[in-house]
Amino acid sequence: MSGHAEVQPVGVLLRTWRERRRYSQQELSDRSGVSTRHLSRVETGKARPTPEMLVHLCEHLDLPLRERNRLLLAAGYAPRYRDRHLTDASSAAVMDGLRALLDAHHPYPALLLDEYRDLVDANAAVDRLLAGCAPRLLEPPVNVARLVLHPDGLSGRIGNLAEWGGHLLRQIDHRAERTHDERHHALAAEIAGHVEKAAGRRGTSPPTGPVLSLDLTMDGTRLRFFSTSAILTTATDAALAGLHLETFLPVDEATRRWLESSQGPVAVTRGGPGGG
Repeated sequence: MSGHAEVQPVGVLLRTWRERRRYSQQELSDRSGVSTRHLSRVETGKARPTPEMLVHLCEHLDLPLRERNRLLLAAGYAPRYRDRHLTDASSAAVMDGLRALLDAHHPYPALLLDEYRDLVDANAAVDRLLAGCAPRLLEPPVNVARLVLHPDGLSGRIGNLAEWGGHLLRQIDHRAERTHDERHHALAAEIAGHVEKAAGRRGTSPPTGPVLSLDLTMDGTRLRFFSTSAILTTATDAALAGLHLETFLPVDEATRRWLESSQGPVAVTRGGPGGG
């Protein structure tokens, strides 16, 4: 990429994000308390917003932290949010705490993922589930959505592949819509292809339980999991803000017994973002 890429004016960026959120100037004014007249003047370049106003508008537009920095820079201000690598010393306490949660969830599977669903870390229970996946899919960076739905990954062992794939695709689509990041859109397109093939091959059926489960066959045993997801709601670093902790819990007794039996060898090669 050229180092002389055109930098859009802050007013153009603000209008673009307002339109992406499908807000009229009046709607954004009602939400933020900034007058429509002033919003119009900022968007057309007739007025320069203060950094405090920009941060306030970004909050109401639910902009990712990197995009907030971009608007601040376009207006001539210093960025407010750090964006350091996950191995940076300033994030060590947070990363140690998250990894402690992974370990505490054992013997049930738990993964720490970045904003693109690339694996940052996982506990040993995850390794056992990935036995038999193609080695190339287990080399960093390991994209977990791709690993689950790829024909050489877990897809052949998932009994409700179309339903679980649709669940993953909705999450990725939502992230792409929120960020308008080209990489998110590319991942969504890739996953959509896998989901379409799965639906055509097996059809779809409505969930039969109180939650959508991941139905996975391992060692001749049908395993059923439900998942939970947690994010850092107070992150002020863009890299940390993209992390989420995904944990899996057994739906039935057979799954619980299988998980609590002896663990297999490590299957995943560590070394993704923030990995050791």
